[in-house]
Amino acid sequence: MDRLTNTIRPYAWGSRTALPALLGTPPTGEPQAELWMGAHPGAPSTVHRGQGPQTLDTVIGADPEGELGAPVVQRFGPALPFLLKVLAAGEPLSLQVHPDLDQARAGFADEERRGVPIDAPDRNYKDANHKPELICALDDAEGAAFEGLCGFRAPDATAQLLESLAVPALAPLAEVLRGKPEEEALREALTLILTAAPTTVRSTVADTTAALERAAAAGPDGLPEEIHSALASYAALGHAFPDDPGVVAALLLNHVRLQPGEALYLGAGIPHAYLSGIGVELMANSDNVLRCGLTSKHVDVPELLRIVHFRSTEPGVLRPVPVPGSDGEALYPTPIDEFRLSRYLLDPGAHGRRIPTVTPQILLCTEGATVLTDADGGSLTLRRGESAFIPAHGTRAVQGSDVTDLLVAGASGEARSTVFRATVSM
Repeated sequence: MDRLTNTIRPYAWGSRTALPALLGTPPTGEPQAELWMGAHPGAPSTVHRGQGPQTLDTVIGADPEGELGAPVVQRFGPALPFLLKVLAAGEPLSLQVHPDLDQARAGFADEERRGVPIDAPDRNYKDANHKPELICALDDAEGAAFEGLCGFRAPDATAQLLESLAVPALAPLAEVLRGKPEEEALREALTLILTAAPTTVRSTVADTTAALERAAAAGPDGLPEEIHSALASYAALGHAFPDDPGVVAALLLNHVRLQPGEALYLGAGIPHAYLSGIGVELMANSDNVLRCGLTSKHVDVPELLRIVHFRSTEPGVLRPVPVPGSDGEALYPTPIDEFRLSRYLLDPGAHGRRIPTVTPQILLCTEGATVLTDADGGSLTLRRGESAFIPAHGTRAVQGSDVTDLLVAGASGEARSTVFRATVSM
């Protein structure tokens, strides 16, 4: 077991209080956006094995099979396949999509061939991997839900919203959404929004923001409750990004609120944005993002339109499902293998729960404190906000049956503990 020392990324949209509250540290006054746990070269965690601090990517690179296990290396390569984060959004993140694996490989190879510097502001593909991700809401210190945008709403429902706002500049979008097949309608609507002249964008955003505020104050007026309840959030985007076409693009998307313990899975091509809140985020080990608004960064409209999946989807809120035959594990099911997120709720003084160690994993304590005990009797206590890397190990025969090598238990004297387990599916 390795206690991890992790890096906080100070992106401008980060909360100034959420991560300090989780970690029990004083606020710095600066935004603290993401706590990274893993071996991504952009901000690898550090471990201590008696030879001074070493970055986790260096440790894994020196002995991939010893750290990850031969089956994981054979299937995913000689690097940790996932990146675990705690994300704390005080302001909205950019509206974005991620490529699938084939698109990422082709895009990365193309930009490498053309000599686009890896840190160039107009570079789309920072690596050759896809970036599916899962976000699970945590308790917010102020009791607020985690808010986000996820996937296209059905075109007729969005047309109803746009028509209710009575903004002349939105009428052509509503007409497109009413009059064409879904894929064509969504593609044309997003194209019209992202290619509008800057002067048109500014006036449209101003008029739309004012209309959203009036509609929010006036009551549902025929709109479905899930749309009416989001109007104030859409209006807030207009105030934060008065020159950004992403404000209008956001109206095409489902608004979602996650309560603590609820999650969203975001696959390739699904437009999304996180608006506010704190959550555990698990993703494939990649940094590939194509932005389509709510940002001052580069927006490559043609490439974005090539990557987006133009189909309506429900947000699909996930709740943890008990794993049959496990010792108290509850899983957030996702359709990919590079990462797997589950949760343990631990009462103080109760028997330790056995956790499989045949795959590499990171354990993160988000509530209370937990004690990890390995097969040799070594122990490690994780308090709120602390995490540990567990290399892959085989099972051992005890009293005629194969058992796992790690126990996790709530620390004595603490309230209930919550531990998230990030690993791979094999």
